[in-house]
Amino acid sequence: MPLMHVVIALIAVGVLLWLINQMIPMDRKIKSILNAVVVIVVVVWLARVFGLFDALSSIKIG
Repeated sequence: MPLMHVVIALIAVGVLLWLINQMIPMDRKIKSILNAVVVIVVVVWLARVFGLFDALSSIKIG
């Protein structure tokens, strides 16, 4: 995936999360959980895009 597509996707996710946080009234705890879930999903997605999972799967323990 080209780097420009990754940057555009990150900007889109950031703007969408900002809009949800600003426009939808939610309890602070729910917002925190939503933000944490989105960050975890984005980090896992970035790891897959840059091939870190492939590198980790080749590591043998023991």
